[in-house]
Amino acid sequence: MAAQPGGNGSRFHIVSPTLESIALSKAAGTKVYMKLENVQPTGSFKIRGVGHLCQEAAKQGCRHFVCSSGGNAGLATAYAARKLGLPATVVVPSSTGPLMLRKLRELGAHVEISGKVWDEANERAKELAKAEGCVSIHPFDHPLIWQGHASLVRELRDTLEAKPGAVVLSVGGGGLLAGVVAGLRDVGWQDVPIVAAETWGAHSLHAALEAGHLVTLPDITSVAKCLGAKTVSARALQCAQEQRVISQVVEDAEAVRAMEQFLDDERLLVEPACGAALALLYAGRLQRLQREGRLGAALAPIVIVVCGGSAVDAAELRALKSQVGLP
Repeated sequence: MAAQPGGNGSRFHIVSPTLESIALSKAAGTKVYMKLENVQPTGSFKIRGVGHLCQEAAKQGCRHFVCSSGGNAGLATAYAARKLGLPATVVVPSSTGPLMLRKLRELGAHVEISGKVWDEANERAKELAKAEGCVSIHPFDHPLIWQGHASLVRELRDTLEAKPGAVVLSVGGGGLLAGVVAGLRDVGWQDVPIVAAETWGAHSLHAALEAGHLVTLPDITSVAKCLGAKTVSARALQCAQEQRVISQVVEDAEAVRAMEQFLDDERLLVEPACGAALALLYAGRLQRLQREGRLGAALAPIVIVVCGGSAVDAAELRALKSQVGLP
């Protein structure tokens, strides 16, 4: 299950494990399968779409990748660039922690810090990408990104005995949501509901769905910085309006508590962005949705996308617990 070389057109991501979780199943009241994207070569699902986009750009003559990212998309870009033998510049906001900065540089990326939030870093990246031979690698808003992420659902089709009762995932800019929707349509599972998790302070999809149009948050105040796009992509909103997408928002403390519980239950450490989706199961949100009639009373096994994330270690978990007021 090693990463593929990629220079000859093969993929950069692995076929990630799909494993049943006894602890999450107990919490959710139905069988839960984890799609473990945290074991991807760069630690998150991002390598699926970003790797695909980088490969296609290289085929078209790209000589330098430019990516704006709070971390995981940048890591995927740096990894793909290294595999392809090309340089990469990753523009990150000042909220990016030292752990992620070190990982980006270790992969050979040139790192530039610009702005306080991702949206501001993205403006700088767009300027840099105007240089000859450069291609902008958007972290979530590109058809090839969504196409790459759709591979996740094809793997589920090949692994599961039947279609799931629901897919639970986290939403930041919306690239994963758009990719999963595309994948569900590809395999004929378009009737499978998606439960989309965000944290308050990074809830741009939830705000857009309530308003019926794209909404720009005044600021990103959540600790889940990887969910920190002030405006969700237009494609993600379109998917959420066309597909059966149930938007749920959790508090930062719930997401961080879920991170710690998941570490105890499954021995896996993930970012707060992933903790948002896990919190829906640990806090009994699925059962509430069933009581409200928004999910079926008798759910087939569900899948949670453990999107992972590389900007976390034991020290960061301790800092996050202190920040949100957990003992």
